[in-house]
Amino acid sequence: MKEYILVLDQGSSSSRTLAYDKIGNICFKSSIKVNIRYSGEANADYDASELLKSQLKSLDKVLACLPPAAKVLGLGIAAQRSTIILFDSVTGKPLCRALSWQDGRGAEILKSIEISQPKIHAITGLYKTPYYSASKIKWCMDNYSGARQAYKKSRLMVSSVAGYILWHLSKGRISAIDATHAQRTLLFDIKNQKWHSPLLKAFKIPKNILPKIMPTVANYGIIERKGFSIPVHVMVGDQQAALMGLGIKEKMAALNYGTGAFLLVNTGKKIVKVQGLLNSIGAVNGLKKNDAFYITESTVNAAFTALQWLKINFNLFKDISDIDKMCQKSSNRLFVLPAIGGIGAPYWDYSTFTTFTGLSAKSNKYDIVRGFIEGICFMIADAAALIEENGTKISSIIATGGLSQIDYLLQFQADITGAKIIRSNQNEGTAFGTAKMTADALNLSTDKWKSKSPEKIFSPTINKAQRDKLIKSWRVFLQDSRRMSANLRKAEVLPHQ
Repeated sequence: MKEYILVLDQGSSSSRTLAYDKIGNICFKSSIKVNIRYSGEANADYDASELLKSQLKSLDKVLACLPPAAKVLGLGIAAQRSTIILFDSVTGKPLCRALSWQDGRGAEILKSIEISQPKIHAITGLYKTPYYSASKIKWCMDNYSGARQAYKKSRLMVSSVAGYILWHLSKGRISAIDATHAQRTLLFDIKNQKWHSPLLKAFKIPKNILPKIMPTVANYGIIERKGFSIPVHVMVGDQQAALMGLGIKEKMAALNYGTGAFLLVNTGKKIVKVQGLLNSIGAVNGLKKNDAFYITESTVNAAFTALQWLKINFNLFKDISDIDKMCQKSSNRLFVLPAIGGIGAPYWDYSTFTTFTGLSAKSNKYDIVRGFIEGICFMIADAAALIEENGTKISSIIATGGLSQIDYLLQFQADITGAKIIRSNQNEGTAFGTAKMTADALNLSTDKWKSKSPEKIFSPTINKAQRDKLIKSWRVFLQDSRRMSANLRKAEVLPHQ
């Protein structure tokens, strides 16, 4: 009898299912594209029904590929973390659009929350920004009549994408999310690993509309699908799963270039506070006395998103694969602040415009694309510098994600951080990490589950003096861009309505 481990990998741009054998090989996989809608200056959302349908369709395609009499040993679910879904607890139907982690329309609500940034950071490990779910939940409750009516009838439920998928797969029997997803609501006590009552009160979000919090690795229950009885053992945030898949141990760093760009440093059992950066819970193993580890994390809100914006709105290139050659053809540096969806760590600024400077008669499309790539790298470098200033030396960073195939990106990242950037050959880091955790929960030996060897190592090609000059100039540009944007907003000249 053939035996498999299944992984659901629901991300910002696709819903995927992968079937692994017991030694970590991918045997079958399916991917369904999902479409995010951008409307208005800060709006980014999904059709929640389509998110669910895409994941179920992907799962069913893989199940149909399994050989006769095959057995599914276990299932793990990885998903985008801060996208939120409000749905009817009886029918399971979504009550409004699913606000993406990129959505910023909860910004005004946050202004009314009197709990200070330092206190919120101490409780949650995060900052008071619309990037996280609490303000999105409240905004939906205030602005969608369906959500208000469901609440009045005691039928309103709120969950992350992973929890919503599991609710449907279990036909409503399992209403749960793990700690890595619960934290991204901005309502979670990172130390005590439970919903935080004062934050719930401050945001006016009742605890009974939220799912139960469970460990990342736990016995979630059994689902029935297409004739298979499938035990669910893992639910995990996509970035944490990728960290596990890359084998990032204590004091090691990973950098995932996807829709956003995420720098994650494993700090072991200790929460290491760095001003402006996040503390995330890495994973909680409920089968080993709630064994947990922590991450210091930095977020660049727009990486792939910024490049897609250039492609779609300005037709500067046909495909992401064109970008490396375009950067190589550039001969004039521009400074670009890619603030699509706001500036993430360590600034948490949702009001600054995407800004260019240095344009001249000689500037061309190659310079613009290169400027965006370097802007992403500069923002990662700002976070890496803060981590090092707080005593954690980063000598090398393992890079993964779709944009990690751009050589110019990784070379400039190495130059501007002074660290070696190792491009991983493990292009399924999120799914691989989820599958490995599921195998561990099943007490299967994972000694042979090896991440692939590095594809290429990028070492710095500039000296410290050159690096310091570039960083100093970047920070002048960044500060001036933020000041200019604030003044233009006050003058009510920009943005255009």
